[in-house]
Order: sequence, then C-alpha cells, then structure tokens
Amino acid sequence: MRIASVALADDQARSYGEIPIAFAVRSHYRVEKATGNSGGWRLREERVEPAYVKDYDAGGERPLRWAKRWDTSNWLVLAASENSTRLGGAVVAWNTPSVDMLEGRTDLAVLWDLRVHPGNRRRGIGTRLFDHAADWARAKGCRQLKVETQNINVPACAFYAKHGCYLGAVNPGAYPEFPAEIQLLWYLNL
Repeated sequence: MRIASVALADDQARSYGEIPIAFAVRSHYRVEKATGNSGGWRLREERVEPAYVKDYDAGGERPLRWAKRWDTSNWLVLAASENSTRLGGAVVAWNTPSVDMLEGRTDLAVLWDLRVHPGNRRRGIGTRLFDHAADWARAKGCRQLKVETQNINVPACAFYAKHGCYLGAVNPGAYPEFPAEIQLLWYLNL
C-alpha cells in the first residue's frame, strides 16, 4: 500500500469523495459528566434500535466544496492506494484563519476527514493515514491534532482513543439539524 500527498484539485477531490464515509449506527455513547476528582466525561455505549446508516457526505461539506469554501493551500490531503485503486484518504487542516475548529492557533491542526473504503477497513489503512497526518502536523510545529466526531460514531471514538487521543470537549446541541447527536472533540498531544 502506498500513501501519498495529493492536491485538492477538483479531480482529486472528486476521487477522494468517491470513497464512502457512510457507516452503520448500531450503538451510540450516552455522555455523562464524570463524578469525583477525575473530571472529564464518561461514555456509556448503548444499543440503537433500529440501526441506521449515517453518511457525512449526504448534505453538508462534501470534499468537492472544501476548496471553494476555504483556502486549502495549508492543508494536507493524503491518498492511500494499492495497484492504482484508491483505498482511503485523510485531510488535515492547518493555519487557515477561516476554519473555526483551528481556534486561531497555528500550533493546532485538525484531522478534517479520514475515510477508508468499507471493503478495505480493518487492514490498518486508517492507522497509517492517522500516523501520517500526526507526523505532518508535528513537522509543521503543531502541539496538538484535533479531531471532531459524534457520540453516534462509536467505532471512530474507539479508533481515536486507541491511537492516543483524549476527549477534550463535549458539545451537546452543536448540530441543530441533528439534536440527538453530541459533538465530541478529541485531541492528540504531539
């Protein structure tokens, strides 16, 4: 497998966006404030009945729209491929004042997107993309890598926790169009 940096031109954004990001929601986290001196939050996994499919590309900011909305000249776009077949990709935003998630900091990068084709998941591709993203952010002088996900994306939360991220913020009500979803912000100290 090869991981390469590519430009976010229309053809690459289109190819990138062809990798499905949809996933089945079979459980979610109930988020509770931790008690005692430890602070933080407790995530309790609960089954969702009936299960449903969540597709982040359905509406919202699809890959083809990113370069039209933001100056992506300081962004990293990674493509994972094997025998010229696109397996997955990752995008890291950095030093882009119009991106609120960056908090106006130049020592913070945001893992904007990470996706692996469903037929290629559980092969370590996501880990390799995540590690490349973290290494790139570190080389840019970043002290942290920030990742946004939601309480309905239990596999993503487990992935980020497994890779050393800690839950730094919980924001109920962040998505008015999806009132049951809670924004979870994960941070990796670099």
